[in-house]
Amino acid sequence: MKKQTVIVTGASSGIGKEVARYFLDRGDNVVINSATEEKILQAYLELGAGPNLAFVPGDVRLKRTGELLVKTAVDKFGSADILVNNAGIFETRPFLEVDEEYLDRFLNTNLKGTYFTTQAFIPQMLLQKDGIVINIGTPLVNHALGGAPASAPVSSKGAIHALTLQLAAEFGKYNIRVNTIAPGVIRTPMHGDTADQNAGLHLINRVGESEEVAQVVYAVAKSGFINGAIIHVDGGMAAGHNLN
Repeated sequence: MKKQTVIVTGASSGIGKEVARYFLDRGDNVVINSATEEKILQAYLELGAGPNLAFVPGDVRLKRTGELLVKTAVDKFGSADILVNNAGIFETRPFLEVDEEYLDRFLNTNLKGTYFTTQAFIPQMLLQKDGIVINIGTPLVNHALGGAPASAPVSSKGAIHALTLQLAAEFGKYNIRVNTIAPGVIRTPMHGDTADQNAGLHLINRVGESEEVAQVVYAVAKSGFINGAIIHVDGGMAAGHNLN
């Protein structure tokens, strides 16, 4: 399989770092990003700091971060083939307690981060006449939980799902494919030690592992015939949940 250049945002830990590792282990070039320079440098070192790896600190809410990621990928590796918009945040807060500042946190990081990073990459993909964008969504967009008041992050992720379909329609004819992976609860630092308490949200009655998400991200990235898809990697959460 042809060596490609993969850019992963939010790659200092959790799903993002595992996605980067998965592509590296299979021979691709990878550029990793996080807003915190110290954290992304640590991830760079943990991933081996090899010749197939580069890192770019920067806030994905700013289009210039995306532009720097593109430049780094092209200057160092010659192309920018796969963009994984993994950077995102998630918290719960009751709807009536959400103010403008709180809502903006999720719209800025989740939606604007995905939107403007993708906008920075599409011109290079048009030049290459090839490219794939993989966004990270959530099955909660279509599976609301009364006990988890998360209107702010879920709204921002729902916008990402909608953006995915629209961009797939606009750029599919240019051989640029846009898809979303929607993970269930994954054992990552974001959940701390409480991840397993959410096992019952999944029909297989356990939480997921970062590598299980990375496997699907890789498969979608390497396929030329998946476009405009929302792919659930969620142990059945989108289909239902256990009552226990």
